[in-house]
Amino acid sequence: MDLKEKLVSSFIVFEDQADVDTYVHNVRNDAIKIFEEKGFPTKKEEAWKYTSLNKLLKEDYSIFPKQESDIDYNDIKKYFIHNIDSYKIVFIDGKYSSHLSQTTHDGIDVCLMSSALSKPKYRLVIENYFNKAAEKDSLTSLNTAFSQEGAYIHIPKNKLVEKPIQIIHLSTGNESATMLQPRNLIVVDENSHVQIIERHQSLTDNAVLTNSVTEIFANKRAIVDYYKIQNDNANASLIDNTFIKQKRESVASVHTFAFGGKLIRNNLNYYQEGERINSILKGVTIIGNKQHVDHNTLVHHIEPNCESHQDYKGIFADNATGVFNGKIIVEKEAQKTNAFQANNNILVSDKASINTKPQLEIFADDVKCSHGCTIGQLDESAMFYMRSRGIPEKEAKALLMYAFSNNVLSSVKIPEIKQRITKIIANKLGVNIGFDL
Repeated sequence: MDLKEKLVSSFIVFEDQADVDTYVHNVRNDAIKIFEEKGFPTKKEEAWKYTSLNKLLKEDYSIFPKQESDIDYNDIKKYFIHNIDSYKIVFIDGKYSSHLSQTTHDGIDVCLMSSALSKPKYRLVIENYFNKAAEKDSLTSLNTAFSQEGAYIHIPKNKLVEKPIQIIHLSTGNESATMLQPRNLIVVDENSHVQIIERHQSLTDNAVLTNSVTEIFANKRAIVDYYKIQNDNANASLIDNTFIKQKRESVASVHTFAFGGKLIRNNLNYYQEGERINSILKGVTIIGNKQHVDHNTLVHHIEPNCESHQDYKGIFADNATGVFNGKIIVEKEAQKTNAFQANNNILVSDKASINTKPQLEIFADDVKCSHGCTIGQLDESAMFYMRSRGIPEKEAKALLMYAFSNNVLSSVKIPEIKQRITKIIANKLGVNIGFDL
């Protein structure tokens, strides 16, 4: 049977064993019906025009990994931002690892989705927020149908979370091919502030397909600072679906750093439901070989006096393929909107390619909106200037690429993340530069 049939038939067994209340059962059953009707997206759909899942879907994925693994922290320490004090929620093959994690219920909830879905004390939050931001497309619905484990984060009113929260999903490769479907729910109440770091990491070269969904709710005057680090192995693929609902005067920022993996698809959707909201979307992509990274963004301006800022940089080498499909919608009521969108790309190789499609749909008449994209090579005059000052060609190229990415890196608010990303970029470019941007 194909993967779709395998998933639909597996759902019956999964649902019978699931320990959740009636509300979640109903949500899951509705979701599997949507997936069964729509199936996996194809290139016939406009949003997937440049990204095909056909090769990924041919693998015989294990839907429920059977063997549990104990992993020593020292073996995976490098995948954490380990030089900062942080809360940690760690999953191994989709299952919670208590000995690698540091959770809390001391004034805030940093814990497990499985607990929130099954325990009565979380019922009010689940019924008010779970599956309330996520779209009803096929892959998101598939995740909803199998939603069981992931991070549950609830920050009550007037809380400044003093240290970042790291969400780490590890795949051991115990199965020849594994499919994972983590589900994260993050609710940040009025006047609260949280910083979150997310990473998906395969520990072997075995195939892994992760279909992740994260719902984020930034309530009145909340601040959410979110970082996605994507630097996985060559046979690991990630479809990351993130949905953010913002209320009045909130600020939500997502930085996406895509450096590795077979195929990465980032669906990032913002919905502004109040005035004086600020939405920030920034990303750096550096890939080579036959890697494929697709950024699909949406910012929906619904009410007046709001801002959004998108800035994505891409560097593509060898036979790599990049996609940027960014949409800004400004409703008629959303007067005084200030929306900016930019996608700038460098093709290092003649065989690399980028498909970029910035879009504006504006129904208001008193707005400031701009969008644009560029595709080119490194500045030859700048290269000549640096070479004439005695800088070798390889280092000169690296410096120019650092400079190209710098306005995205400069907005990173956690210094240790900035240092880590700088080192990863240097490694990707094959140089050792003794400074941080």
